[in-house]
Amino acid sequence: MNHTNAGKFNNGKTFLFTSESVGEGHSDKMCDQISDAVLDAYLALDPDSKVACECVAKTGMVLLCGEVTSKATVDLQKVVRDTIKKIGYDDSSKGFDYKTCNVLVALEPQCSEITDCVFEGKDEDDIGAGDQGLMFGYATDETEECMPLTILLAHKLNAKLKELSRNGVCPWIRPDSKSQVTVEYGNNDGAMEPLRVHTVVISVQHAPDVTLQEIRKDLKEKVIKTVIPEKYLDDRTVYHLLPSGKFIMGGPQGDAGLTGRKIIVDTYGGWGGHGGGAFSGKDFSKVDRSGAYAARWVAKSLVKAGLCKRVLIQLSYAISVSRPLSISVFHYGTSSKDEDELLEIIQKNFDLRPGVIVRELGLKRPIYQKTACYGHFGREEFPWEKPKTLVFNKN
Repeated sequence: MNHTNAGKFNNGKTFLFTSESVGEGHSDKMCDQISDAVLDAYLALDPDSKVACECVAKTGMVLLCGEVTSKATVDLQKVVRDTIKKIGYDDSSKGFDYKTCNVLVALEPQCSEITDCVFEGKDEDDIGAGDQGLMFGYATDETEECMPLTILLAHKLNAKLKELSRNGVCPWIRPDSKSQVTVEYGNNDGAMEPLRVHTVVISVQHAPDVTLQEIRKDLKEKVIKTVIPEKYLDDRTVYHLLPSGKFIMGGPQGDAGLTGRKIIVDTYGGWGGHGGGAFSGKDFSKVDRSGAYAARWVAKSLVKAGLCKRVLIQLSYAISVSRPLSISVFHYGTSSKDEDELLEIIQKNFDLRPGVIVRELGLKRPIYQKTACYGHFGREEFPWEKPKTLVFNKN
């Protein structure tokens, strides 16, 4: 694409990039929140609980399945129903009702072979990884949060929908929603520079008695214009607001839900990389989660320290082995230091053993249900979003 400022970018061209987000009432996100609510309930009573809880949802039914080893006794029926109530599914007219749904439980203790090789005979700092795997952390200086603008805006649109529903400004809004944002970017020697919002897509579940005209007006005036900075919107921005024309049947009634099916929504919206492992319902010993949080912590710390404008970190682990098998750094040409120098800075400032990660980031606390919607990254309340002060040679 060509843009009026395109001359200063690589090849004199710009490009489009798109990210999506989903709201609390989306069937997959509902399952993520239930899985993390279960995890939090166990950690609140026993911080050493080992949890791998999956959730499946369909019309009038929620199934919990997986493994839990804990000293705690948790009222799982209450945890599940309270979570669904908070999301807003409180009447069958919305397609789901926390009061009448069937909650099935198929949770068993964690396999003793895993417990033995990961924890047996090891001190807390030196416990092994709970499984093999690879995970990525990404950061970019295009926003204050060091997140891609595309995914940041997509999350904020869904959060605004929830706010307008809760405060009664738009009482027609129901729990299920999706957003998608396309941004036109320039590549400034490897750093990403957002120029304008090219396209916005919003689909939201609604009450049957509201008109399409009213929905589209509210979405543009009360959602988009209050969320997206004016400088990014222009007369060429394209809007697809409830493009289906109707969205009454939402949540698990419309589509079956499953934990872990929104891993790109949960991370960087398609930027950077993804190792394939989901987060929700997993305690810290599962490096799919704790390793990804640590990788983000490393990446954001490097960018905030001014060492690079954009960076991707990859970690890999093996089951029962405490230290990462590999640490890789890619700075996209945005650093005055080479990648070997950045790797040395990482190794001197971060101990990436799972047992140390959990201690430094406080991952035994019941903090996870909050992560399960609107992204695990780019939100200051989470400890992995607080950059570490790095010690390095500034020459």
